Parts: sequence; structure tokens; C-alpha cells
Amino acid sequence: MRWKPLKDKALRKTLLNSNAEAMIWVVLGTALFSLIFASAKFGGESVSVVQIQFLRYVSGFATLLCVVACKGESLRAYRSDRPFSHAMRAAFGVSGGFALIYSSAAMPIVDATALGLLYVVFIIPLAVLVLKETVTKQHMVGITLSFAGAGFIMVSRGAFTQFEPAYLIPAAIAVLGAALLAIEGLMIRVLSHADRPLTVLLYVNGFGILFLALPAALAWKTMSLSAMVPFLLLGPIAVAAQYCVVRGYRLASLAIVGPVDYAWLVFAALIGFLFFNEIPTAGVLAGSVIIAIGGIVLAIIKPEPDAAHAEDR
Repeated sequence: MRWKPLKDKALRKTLLNSNAEAMIWVVLGTALFSLIFASAKFGGESVSVVQIQFLRYVSGFATLLCVVACKGESLRAYRSDRPFSHAMRAAFGVSGGFALIYSSAAMPIVDATALGLLYVVFIIPLAVLVLKETVTKQHMVGITLSFAGAGFIMVSRGAFTQFEPAYLIPAAIAVLGAALLAIEGLMIRVLSHADRPLTVLLYVNGFGILFLALPAALAWKTMSLSAMVPFLLLGPIAVAAQYCVVRGYRLASLAIVGPVDYAWLVFAALIGFLFFNEIPTAGVLAGSVIIAIGGIVLAIIKPEPDAAHAEDR
């Protein structure tokens, strides 16, 4: 019976590390998504944002089909009993993204980004009300630190210094976009436990193609195949990012992984520094440190056993 203490020790190790593992997965996903969010800036005015998104969903779905083929399985093996839920999740994600894209075009982008980050403010109450998650004082400390760090970064970048009455409608749409993305986050959490990760990815990319086909056709700008290749490469990156997020959402509660989205500001600043010669301000650096501290506070919270033992299907 000497195996029992070893098993108990392994269990304690799993319980202590699952939140940290979840945050590592989501941080990786956020870093990869930061490249996708910056793709429009890389593309300039030669290609529309909708066109970029459509191309990455197409190549992402093609990537997933290759994965299925390499595994020697049929697509039927990844059929879900909840296709409507997957469609709704994709619809919330696409519409929320469109709302933030519209607001970014109609008002200062730094202001739209700040409002879009209300996603985390919305997702915590949803986790408590819908999923019955428990938010402790330690949760609130980590969430508050992450929010404060994001605030430091946005203020240092001049958020709301030029806010005008004409921005009220775009601002309202940005808030709506944040709420839609919060609902999508809630559905990712639910679906990540209901279906295999690859099933979740197949459905979101498939429905993404359907939802974006018409808007992309209307906004399409002629481009050569060589010019299209960089945007097609976003598909595999997006699939990897989605996989990381799904894995993370399986391992920890929304109160833990939700605030990780603030790390997007840190990665956005890093991309700006590396590719666009944008020197980060002292406020950006201070905010990044505060976000990191908030993440550490959340990562060391002892998880619930059910979250720690989420098994891959």
C-alpha cells in the first residue's frame, strides 16, 4: 500500500499547479492572437480586415483537416452533439470582433481598445452567475492588479484624452463588443469541457468561414497569390492560439484565466517595439509589471479538484 502516499502527493502537486498551467496555456494563446490582431497593421490598406479574417479561418480549417487526416480519423469522429452552441459561440466571437473593429475605425483606437478590455469586467460576473464559480479575496486582488496594470498602460498611451460626443455611439458599440466576447469566453469554457479540443476548433473555424464569407466578398480587394500567402499563414497560428486557449479554459475557472487577456497589451507593446519602432513608455512598462504580478497572484490560487482534473477527450 506504499503507492497511496505517492498518489496523494501527485494529487497535491496537480492541484497546486493546474492554475499556473492554465495561465501558461492562455498566455501563449494571447501572444499568438496578438500577432493576428496586428495583422491588419502589417497589411496596411492593401487588404481589408474582413478579408484577413476570412483567409485565416479558411487556412485554419484546412490546417485542422490536415491534422485529422494525419491522425487517420474521419470527420465524423469529431461530430458534436451541440452544433448550435458552437454556432452561437462563433457568432458571438465574430460579431464581437466586428464591433471592436468598427469602434476602432470610428474613434481613437486606444480608446476603443480600453473599452474592449471591459471583456474581463463582464466575464467575471458571468462566471459567478452562470457557472457558479467562487471568487475569493485573492481572486479579487489578482483581478484588480491586472485591471490596474491595464489602466496604467491605456492612460500612458493617451486613452480618452480626446474623447468627444461624436464617439458615444462607437464607444457604446465597443462596450457591446466586449460583452459579446465575454459571452463567447463563457461558451468556450463550457464547450471545452463538453467536446474534444479539436472538435471545438473544427466547429469555430467552420462556422467562422460561413459567417465571414459574404462580408469578405463584399469588402474583397484584389491581391496576388504571393500577397495572400502571409495572411493564409495566420490560419495555423490562429489554430495554435485557439488550442492554447481551449486547453487553458479546461484547466481553470474563468475568474483565473479571464484576466490573462490583459497580457494582450503587453504583447501588443512588444510587437510595436520590435516591428514598428514604437518605444514603450514608463507607464507601459509599469503596467506590464503590475499585470504580471496580478497573474502570479491568480496562478498561485489553489484550484478546485474538478478544474485540476479536466481530462482531454
